[in-house]
Formats: sequence, C-alpha cells, structure tokens
Amino acid sequence: MPRVDTQIPTPDGHSDATLHLPDGDGPWPGVLVFPDAGGTRETFLRMGDRLAGMGYVALIPDTYYRAGQWAPFDVATLFTDDQERARMGKLAGVLTNDRIVSDSGAYADFLLARPEVSGTAIGTTGYCLGGRMSLIAATGLGDRIAAAASFHGGRLAVADDPSSPHLAAGRITATVYVAGAENDGSFTTEQAGLLRDALGGAGVDHTVEIYPAGHGFAVPDNPTYDEAAATRHWAALDRLYGTSLSG
Repeated sequence: MPRVDTQIPTPDGHSDATLHLPDGDGPWPGVLVFPDAGGTRETFLRMGDRLAGMGYVALIPDTYYRAGQWAPFDVATLFTDDQERARMGKLAGVLTNDRIVSDSGAYADFLLARPEVSGTAIGTTGYCLGGRMSLIAATGLGDRIAAAASFHGGRLAVADDPSSPHLAAGRITATVYVAGAENDGSFTTEQAGLLRDALGGAGVDHTVEIYPAGHGFAVPDNPTYDEAAATRHWAALDRLYGTSLSG
C-alpha cells in the first residue's frame, strides 16, 4: 500500500504525518489514527497500511509535534523506566482537550480536502492515550467525525475529572465503539458503566465492551499484544466504518 509523507499545518505549528492509501483509483473513506503514548512509530505505520488494505485512507499524525524532534520510545521498557515514563508524561501533558480538538480539526480538514478521500466526514481510532484523544475529537468536531473508536483507552469516564470525555457526550454525533481491557486501572468496569450511561443518555449510537486481554492488546510492538484480541479489534473497526462512513 502506498505511503505518502506529508506535513499538516495546525494552529500551533506543523505535524509530520503519513498518509496510507489503498491500491486502485478511489476515492475511499478517510480514517484518522491516534497512536498510543509511545507516539508515532513503525508499528503504527504498519497498522495504517492494514487500514489501507481494508479500503480506507489512513492518516497517522505526530501527536507530539509540539516537542520538535523527540527521541523515539522503546515501548518494551517505557512503563518500567522512570525517566522515560516521565519524558512521555511531559510530551503527553501538553495535550489538553482544547489542543486535541484543535489538532484533530486540522487533521480532519486535511483528510477531507484530499482527492483520494470520499464523503464529508471521517472515522477515528485511537489506542491507549490515543483512545481518549479519539473520543475527545468526537466531542469537538461534530459531524466531521462519523465514527469514533477507542481501544484500551484510559480515563474515558472519570467522575471527578472535569476534562473527562464522557462529560461532553452530548456533543458527539459519531457512532462510538469502545473496547477496554481486562483489569485495567485506567478504564475500570465502573468507568465503562459511567461511559455507557453518558453516551446512552445523550442518544449516541454506541458500543462499550471489555475484551479478555490486557491493556495494549491491539498494538503489535506492545509487550501485552494479544493476537486474538487484535484480530477482533480489526473486525470491529471494519464493521464500524463499513456502516458509518460513506464509500
């Protein structure tokens, strides 16, 4: 599948990104991919290639672009190395909800302006930190997002957090799919219930479920990658986008 290196202007600078195109003539639905806390890296580019193989134009931006040229993380040791975990926290800490929505608007506009992309709305998907970003984008971009997915995303419905995405459920017009992980302190069964209640109360078409796998199950270079859960996640994405995005 063709990859195109590109740069996307945002209100705060420019984000390097890769555009992943299906083979053929198109146009195809567009999908915005939010990487996990480890940031953009080869494993996510391969995931973009897979989305392209499924018939979607995938855009994978550098969500940490405000840091300039940052050193890649080794996700095998990221959460056991205190210094690296602190560095990751510093990069992620600047991503306020307002900045996530602002960046996402720039990414969505870029996708929708591409001749290879069909329709007037895109899909999103995100992993870990990116799963939260996917839902925040859906709360801020209205009908520019038709489908939003989150896989092992954390802090999606925290009762005492004023920035929790569930509090803005009433602004979501997308179809939402959330798959949490078992025994995940960042997205507990209580959070899952609170998110279901918020989305249901706002009339959002949604699915919230827990996969029998650990946090990080969908990302191949993660130590907790689970092939069966990852396969299930790809099938869920294809169903979500197949019913929600125009071809």
